[in-house]
Amino acid sequence: MIKEEKVIIKLDDGREISITTGKLAKQAHGSVEVRMGKTHILATVVSSFEAKEGVDFLPLTVDYREKFSANGRFPGGFLKREARSTDQEILIMRLVDRILRPMFPSDYHAEVQIMISLNSHDENVKPDTLAALAASAALAVSDIPFNGPISECRVAKIDGKFVINPSSVDLENADIDLMVGASANSVAMVEGEMNEASEAEMIEAIKVAHEAIKVQCAAQLELAAKVGVSAVKREYSHETHDEDLRVRISKETYEKVYAVASESLAKEERSTKFKAVKTDWIASLTKEEVEKYDVNLIGVYYHDVEKEAVRNLVLAEGKRLDGRKTTEIRPIWCEVDYLESPHGSAIFTRGETQSLTTVTLGSATDVNRLDGATYQGHEAFYLHYNFPPFSTGEARMLRGTSRREIGHGNLAQRALKKMIPADNPYTVRIVSDILESNGSSSMATVCAGSMALMDAGIKMKKPVSGIAMGLISDEKNPNNYAVLSDILGDEDHLGDMDFKVCGTADGITACQMDIKVQGLSYDILAKALNQAREGRLHILAKIVETIAEPRVQLKPQTPKIVILKVPKSTIGGIIGPGGKIIQELQASTQTNISIQEVDDMGVVEILGTDQEKIDLAVEKIKSIAFIPEIGAIYKGKVKSIMPYGAFIGISSNTDGLVHVSELAWERVDNVEDILKEGDIIEVKLIAIDEKSGKIKLSRKVLLPKPEKENN
Repeated sequence: MIKEEKVIIKLDDGREISITTGKLAKQAHGSVEVRMGKTHILATVVSSFEAKEGVDFLPLTVDYREKFSANGRFPGGFLKREARSTDQEILIMRLVDRILRPMFPSDYHAEVQIMISLNSHDENVKPDTLAALAASAALAVSDIPFNGPISECRVAKIDGKFVINPSSVDLENADIDLMVGASANSVAMVEGEMNEASEAEMIEAIKVAHEAIKVQCAAQLELAAKVGVSAVKREYSHETHDEDLRVRISKETYEKVYAVASESLAKEERSTKFKAVKTDWIASLTKEEVEKYDVNLIGVYYHDVEKEAVRNLVLAEGKRLDGRKTTEIRPIWCEVDYLESPHGSAIFTRGETQSLTTVTLGSATDVNRLDGATYQGHEAFYLHYNFPPFSTGEARMLRGTSRREIGHGNLAQRALKKMIPADNPYTVRIVSDILESNGSSSMATVCAGSMALMDAGIKMKKPVSGIAMGLISDEKNPNNYAVLSDILGDEDHLGDMDFKVCGTADGITACQMDIKVQGLSYDILAKALNQAREGRLHILAKIVETIAEPRVQLKPQTPKIVILKVPKSTIGGIIGPGGKIIQELQASTQTNISIQEVDDMGVVEILGTDQEKIDLAVEKIKSIAFIPEIGAIYKGKVKSIMPYGAFIGISSNTDGLVHVSELAWERVDNVEDILKEGDIIEVKLIAIDEKSGKIKLSRKVLLPKPEKENN
C-alpha cells in the first residue's frame, strides 16, 4: 500500500513547487520528489549507521546528475549513456554541498550519500534552484541527524524588481543573479554575479531570498511531520573523548601557541613552530602516559588549542597571524607582459599567494562548446583555474581537474565576463596557474585575469579586482567580532566566514560566501561588504598602477580578425564540396576561417597574424561570395575583345559583356580603338538575363553625354 505525502509551496507570482514522499525509492533512508512546472527532481539520502574507524570528519557525498532523457535527448559520444559529470553538474553539487555540510552535527561522522537526479526538464525552470531544497527535504523525512531544514533559491533583479526563481529567458535581462542558501534562522551561502551592483542592493537581494527560503523550510517541516520515521532521529556515538587530556593539553600548550601566533611569522615558519610545540609536549610525556593517551585525540585537542589561540589573538589584540591589522591588505606586486609568446599575460602576487595568468585570443571555431542535458550552446569567454600541489609545498597524486578548481574558475569567470564588451570579436580563453597559495587564490586569479586581458588588448569596460573577507566571532558575546580583509589560508580554516567579493570601482560583479556559524546578522554582513569595498579599491589601485587601460595596439603574435558579411546563398560556395575550398584557402593563406549563419546572412571570420595573407583571404572570399547587382558600378579588367564587344571581369569568377554599342556615346567600329586586353575600366551593370544569367555592362553611361549640335 503506497502512502504518499505531499506539500505545496506557492510563489508570489502564482507558480507552485510540490514536494512528495512515500512513492519512489522507499529503501533509501529518505527520498522526495520535487516538481515545478514540467521539472521533476528525485533526491535520495542514505547514511551508514556507524562511522568508520579513524574517521573524525563528515564523509558527505553530494551527487547531482541531469538525465538526457529529461530533455528528450540522446547522450553524445560512442557510448550512449551518461558518463562523467559536466562542469554544470559539478557546480550544482558544490552549491548543495556548501549549504548542507555545516548543518550536520559536528560530531556526526557516518558516511552520508545524497543523490539528486533531474528526470524531467522544463526550460522555464532552472534546476539548480530546486536541488538543495530536494536534498534537504530528503533529509527532513529521514531519521538522519540534521540541523535543518535548509533551502536555496535564486533571486534576480529584473527591471528594478526582485524575482524569485526566474526563468532562463527572464534571467538574461537580470542586473543581479544570486543563489542564496539559508535555514529559517540564518543565511549560510551566497553565490552569484551582478552588473556592478551596490552593497546595499546585494543585501536587499539576500533578504528577499531569505524570506522565500523561510517558506520552503516551513513546508519541509510540514512534510516531515506527516512522516513517522522522521519524528525520532537515530542515536549515534561517533566520538570518544578524554576531558582530562583536553584540559591538560590546553593548560600546558596554550600560552606557547599564543606566543607563536603573536610572532607575525610567514606561513612555513609559523607551521613549523606550531608543530614543534606539539612535538615538544608529546616528548615531555612519560612512557606510561604515551601508552595511555590516544594519539588521534592529542591531534584533535591540540588543533583546538591552535584555533582558540589564533581567534583570541584577533579578538583581544586586533592582531592577525602575519601581524596585519584586520583591515590591512598583504603587500602586492604585479607585472604584465610577463611571457613573450602568449597574447596577454600577467602575474599577480599578494602576500604568499601568486597567480600567473595568460590570455589566448581565437576565432569562433575556438569557442567552448557546451552539450549538456538541459543546455546546448557555447561560451566565447571562458576561464580555467589550475591549482597544482606545489603551490602549497605538497607532493600529491594528480587526478585531473578537481571540483574546487572548477568552482574557483567559474567564480573568476563570472567576475570578469560582465566587463567584456558585447562587440568583442574574439573568443577569449584565460588560464590561471596558481604558483603559490596562502588564501584568496581565486581572487588573485580575478586580478591577474583583469590585467592579462588588458595586456592582450581586449577593450575591457573597467578593470576588476577581488578580495576574500573572513570573520572571527565570539560565541558567548555576539557583539565581539572582527571582520578580516584579505584572509590567509589559516584564517579561512579557523575562521567563521569566507566571503569573496569581486568588482569594479563602481560596483560588485560577482561574489561567493560560505558561513560556518549560524545567526550571522545583516549588520555584520553590511560591515563585511563595506570593508571589502575599501580593500577592493586598494587592490584596484595597484592594478591600475601596473596597467591602466587596454593596449591600443595588439602584440605582433596576436591574431588579427576580420569579419565579413556575405549573402547566405554563397556560404556553400565558400565552403566547397566536403569543405575543400575553405580548407585550401586556409592552407594557402595560413589563416583560420569560420562561417556562421546570423540573421539570414553569412558571417565570415578570418583570423591570422600576417596582414597580407589576411587581405588575400578577404579578397578571395569576396570574389567567391560576389553577387552582381543591377545599377552597381564595378572596376573591372578587360579579359577578351570580340568584334561585338569586350568581356570585363568584375570579380575573379564573374565576367560581363560590354556590347560595342555600350562602349561610347559615339559610334564604335572597332572595339580595339577604345580598349585593349588588360585595361582596367569602370563599368555599370545594366541588366542580367533571367534565363542565361548573362551580365550586361555599360561603359558609356558613366561617360558624359555629348551635347547635340545645333544646325
